[in-house]
Amino acid sequence: MNIALIILAAGKGTRMQSELPKVLHKVAGAPMLIHAMRAGRALEPKRSIIVAGHGFEAVSAAARTEDPDVEIVVQEAQLGTGHAVDQARDALGDFDGTVLVLYGDCPLIQTRTLEELTATLNDSAVSVLGFDAKDPARYGRLITDGDKLKRIVEFKDASPEERAVTLCNSGVMAAPANFLFDLLSEIDTDNASGELYLTDVVGKAVARGLQCAAVRCAERETLGVNSRIELMQAEKEFQNLRRAEALEDGVSMPAPETVHFSFDTVIGRDTVIEQNVVFGPGVTVESGAQIRAFSHLEGAHVSRGCIIGPYARLRPGAELAEDVKIGNFVEIKASALDEGAKVNHLSYIGDAHIGARANIGAGTITCNYDGVMKHHTYIGQEAFIGSNTMLVAPVTVGQDAMTASGSVITQNVPAGDLAIARSKQDNKSRFALKLMKRLRALKAAKQNKN
Repeated sequence: MNIALIILAAGKGTRMQSELPKVLHKVAGAPMLIHAMRAGRALEPKRSIIVAGHGFEAVSAAARTEDPDVEIVVQEAQLGTGHAVDQARDALGDFDGTVLVLYGDCPLIQTRTLEELTATLNDSAVSVLGFDAKDPARYGRLITDGDKLKRIVEFKDASPEERAVTLCNSGVMAAPANFLFDLLSEIDTDNASGELYLTDVVGKAVARGLQCAAVRCAERETLGVNSRIELMQAEKEFQNLRRAEALEDGVSMPAPETVHFSFDTVIGRDTVIEQNVVFGPGVTVESGAQIRAFSHLEGAHVSRGCIIGPYARLRPGAELAEDVKIGNFVEIKASALDEGAKVNHLSYIGDAHIGARANIGAGTITCNYDGVMKHHTYIGQEAFIGSNTMLVAPVTVGQDAMTASGSVITQNVPAGDLAIARSKQDNKSRFALKLMKRLRALKAAKQNKN
């Protein structure tokens, strides 16, 4: 099907109490607008248009990070949803296909639902997505006659009988482009809000003797976020859905309610994710890995058979080959670790390449930053880095080389060599006793003086 997306993202969101445009508030690490764009993009649309208003530049920049080809049009005045959609009229003047209207503050809509909605256009002129609400509250109502949608009534304009209807309007709509804009030319502001309602196109289509359809979806998919409380609810719904999907896909989680996923997290089957693990954006974990408790991963790739944590942190650019072990209180940033490498305790590895089966001792630090520039550390395969080694980059430790514990390595270590870089120990006979005696005397004199 030839589809054009129109995503409405012009609202101020005053109830958010924020300078940030509403659609840029995040759910699962991504702006709500990006969630809507991704759901629609899976339909492989020919055109994608964002209708922006408040925070136009910020909204445009965020949208283009997701889709450089997206088109942005501006809605200067907030005159209703019908007026918002009509801002795309000129951009789609030559488009011959289906228009799908989405909302940038509805982050939970599912692609399969949009597929079902557009499929109904084979038998209807306009298709609208609805949901059966537990509490219809102030939602617009879908008034149907059997399987046919007759009209949509906004709550403000609804009669008591119409308000008793529980099938509510999500706002998501699909219709042929030319037909939709033709209908939009006929709507007016004769309603309680004095706005141009997109929903009025249904009544206009029915008046022409054309059939309209209502497609039902789960209420959670239609959750529109207008406040911080609703943002929290959207986050909760997303996490619950993502956890259930992971379990169904063969991921083990002994306490799934404590695991937090990002919008783009990819987890292979037979992976074990322990309690209180957080996935930031950009994480892929291959099958058979183990992510132990209280670990935080972001922008990282974890290969098959890796063990991460507990209390580990993988930062952007962490690339772990198969069977790598990252232990407790270890941080990895912008580094590649080859097969079987181990960094088990209390270490920082940044801007480095660790060779296969190399062992990094506790307390090791790659000193990668000189205050201006970042520098690279290379450690060869099967090298052994002694505990509490400082590797002052740029530096290379060759294959099968070793560093002595407590060393500060400032020069390259050739393959097979042992590097010892620490001061010679000098024991001062009985000096500790003399020093402590003197310090205690000074303390006592100070106390007597006071």
